[in-house]
Amino acid sequence: MIRAHRWWLLAWVVWSGLPGLAAAAPPFQLDDLQKLVRLSDPQLSPDGSSVAVVEITPDWKTDKHHTTLEVVDVASGAKRAWTQDREEVSSPRWSPDATRLAFLAKDPKTKQVQVYVMPLAGGDARRITAGKQDVVEFTWSPDGRRLAYITQDPPVNEKVIKAHDKVFQVTDGNFLLRKAIAPWHLWVVSADGGTPLRLTEGSYSLQTEQEGATPLAWSRDGQAIVFTKFPGPYWGPSFRSVIASVPAQGRGKPATLVGDHGASNFAYAPTGRAFAFLRPRGGDQNNGNAVYVGGDGATRDVTAALARNINAFAWLPGGKALLLQGELGTHSVLWEQPLAGPARALELGEVEPGNDLSVAKNGEIAFIGSTAAHPDELYVMASIHAKPRRLTDVNAFVDGLALGRSETIEWAGPDGFHEDGVLTRPVGYRAGRKYPLVLAIHGGPEGASTVRFSPLPQLLAAAGFLVFQPNYRGSTNLGDAYQHAIFRDTGEGPGEDVMAGLAAVEKRGIVAADRIGVSGWSYGGYMTTWLSGHYDVWKAAVSGAALTDWVMDYTIAYYQMGDLYFFGGSPWSAKYRDIWRSQSPITYAHQVKAPTLIMGDVGDPNVPLVNSYEWYHALRDNGVTVEFWAYPADTHFPGDIVQQTDVYRRWVGWMKKYLQ
Repeated sequence: MIRAHRWWLLAWVVWSGLPGLAAAAPPFQLDDLQKLVRLSDPQLSPDGSSVAVVEITPDWKTDKHHTTLEVVDVASGAKRAWTQDREEVSSPRWSPDATRLAFLAKDPKTKQVQVYVMPLAGGDARRITAGKQDVVEFTWSPDGRRLAYITQDPPVNEKVIKAHDKVFQVTDGNFLLRKAIAPWHLWVVSADGGTPLRLTEGSYSLQTEQEGATPLAWSRDGQAIVFTKFPGPYWGPSFRSVIASVPAQGRGKPATLVGDHGASNFAYAPTGRAFAFLRPRGGDQNNGNAVYVGGDGATRDVTAALARNINAFAWLPGGKALLLQGELGTHSVLWEQPLAGPARALELGEVEPGNDLSVAKNGEIAFIGSTAAHPDELYVMASIHAKPRRLTDVNAFVDGLALGRSETIEWAGPDGFHEDGVLTRPVGYRAGRKYPLVLAIHGGPEGASTVRFSPLPQLLAAAGFLVFQPNYRGSTNLGDAYQHAIFRDTGEGPGEDVMAGLAAVEKRGIVAADRIGVSGWSYGGYMTTWLSGHYDVWKAAVSGAALTDWVMDYTIAYYQMGDLYFFGGSPWSAKYRDIWRSQSPITYAHQVKAPTLIMGDVGDPNVPLVNSYEWYHALRDNGVTVEFWAYPADTHFPGDIVQQTDVYRRWVGWMKKYLQ
């Protein structure tokens, strides 16, 4: 399960398909997972002539990822590696005069992530910060003389812990914690290094245990720094975040700049007094994120006419319009959003942009994108009126593979909703044949299935399956009304949406109706357990990191208040008690018949594995064929290539065993 602003935690589990190639070409296989290169955090130089980007390559032998900072010339596409043999490289940031490039990397001696600055004229990178905790976010001052950064405080009760008294108070944390979490705070340091100056302190925090810090913003005169202020370091109360400002010289306390709860991701316009930030539309956490603009004494939702979730935004030159990224149907799109007037979708062709956006002073745009037939690459656009131009070819090997062809499928759903999803045909598909079908249901629920490249559907398509990825109420791609419809209807309504989509696929006459499987991870796992307990059509099920018991999830996961927004009140109050239980799949486990594969991470704080233990014993005790495999990781989905490959191997293998 994942909230709207955290959808990127399941990027490896968002499914899509690709157009097919010649039958003689090999299909996408498990070994190809080891070759996939990911790109992240593209950053245009101020003049738009170069893009810094992080390249992430898996290493099967070490089961780690190599990270390299690359600088790509916009005109020629020439690429130069700026780091060698550094661990956990991330967050490249150009100095305002473009003479230096700063980034985060692990200090080889202390093993802490710190800020490094490298002169572009030549020379080694210099470590600028030297704290005992990781730096999680940083940014340059407007004059390039200082760096503001966020790092965590020392452990709570550090001295007492050293004396072996390790007890801690339980408040808003999840049941896997073994100590209290210290808050994250703001510091500044000279860009040449030296003694840092602390700017914030207290029980509030600039980051939470599961939510990365949002970008820092300096005022144009360099006198103040703006940040997202969370009530504390725990994720549960994070919905009450506000935006605050603190003097950059350290002589003053933070002042609230935007007091509307849920505000985050603040950014000043390049000119003028305006600023923008993200906030759930109308303050309702069941709506999508809107972009609000202020600066004249009031704030307003400039994306109100779109009435849909916005994943990310960036100011365009001149400060009169914003660049937005989000989902529109089964596609990821960019919009130009004027401060006054309707938004305009940009012409991107087949390119599906991610939510890492960078805009230079000359209007050049950079982002990481994919197509239905090709994974991550770096793209640039000379302006909002230009077409995307691909600068890299890090995943060229995929172009030589045979891939399942994908298409958008739409249907009339229950309650008057117009719904959609993605249908991927098997590699080597032949008209007139009927094929076994696997449902691959996206997580979230505030996520969406689009036609961008992702491994799982191609592995299933290579194994001879039709793959159906339905969007259901709660998804972010069909507008706020559709997203909001999951309120107090987390299982029954979404289940009816999925089944209406399945019926639309079956009408095409290509499905072997007696060989249909259902599967998903996170909220996709929840939907799998819900559907397998309510509909007797499944011949196999794969339940990954599934929430099966809402009451338990609220009680022991880090969500807490997040779960409350689905139902309106606590499961421990008489008013709301029944709906929490009636919407829990565990209530209907005795009705499950489909052979079920269960998977999850042992240390998952998002959807604790206790949910899966309940599901396993409920199914086994009722005579259902079931297997349960757990990964010794503290994440919501395994982050290393070996265990990721194992997840996909078992997933596809289970469907082959029971559907073919």
